[in-house]
Amino acid sequence: MSATPSWPPKSAPRLFVDGPLSEGQTLAIDGQQGHYLAKVMRVTPGDAVILCDDMTGEWLANVAEAGKRSVTLSITRKLREREGVPDFWLCPALLKKDRFDLVLEKATELGVAAIHPIITRRCVADKLNPDRARTIVTEAAEQCARTALPMLEAPQKLDALLRGWPEDRLLFFADEEGGRPAAEAFSFTKYPERGEGAHKAAILTGPEGGFDDAERAAIRAHSLARPISLGPRILRGETAAIAAVALWMGLAGDWDTHD
Repeated sequence: MSATPSWPPKSAPRLFVDGPLSEGQTLAIDGQQGHYLAKVMRVTPGDAVILCDDMTGEWLANVAEAGKRSVTLSITRKLREREGVPDFWLCPALLKKDRFDLVLEKATELGVAAIHPIITRRCVADKLNPDRARTIVTEAAEQCARTALPMLEAPQKLDALLRGWPEDRLLFFADEEGGRPAAEAFSFTKYPERGEGAHKAAILTGPEGGFDDAERAAIRAHSLARPISLGPRILRGETAAIAAVALWMGLAGDWDTHD
């Protein structure tokens, strides 16, 4: 006997939409999302679509009507509550557009709670298109089945970030000149009883040219900054950000299922 196909199928389109959503609600999807469902995914009445509203969780909807430019969905039931993610921030220096796009995408996939872009003296970019950045983050969340979008802040200068840094959050500083091994430093975030640490944490990574001496001194002088090393090689800005988040998630975040 053949197995009963899963429902909704894993191939069902996923979309973040404005909420809150609720059972029995009818929703008209148009614009780019309508085009995606109608022309790219070619949905037809009865097809499943998975919706998230970044508020209540994940919902199953069925296509009620499929037009050329819009699709009407009927929400049938809730599939999952909005996920909880570790209270971990990424504070990456702005990079060239394509490289920073990669940071936004991968940080979202890896599960960060917030992204706080910073501007340093050696940054080759000093602006971020908020609509483009939000689209990249949202599409990444849809692709990796997140039910919560990371908070995306407007870029701010490094000195402003340090002045306004919260008193209850460690700031791990990926310093190319060295520091405590990251794996060792991050383990205390998960297990504060082993030594210095806190469950609230963030990682600060630099631009293409690295931090200058004055910036490095200012960061190291901050009471909550903890210089760390990401290994023996000099990493590109996007590589450092992605590697640091992956390492933290594996050691102290929700990838570690063993207490």
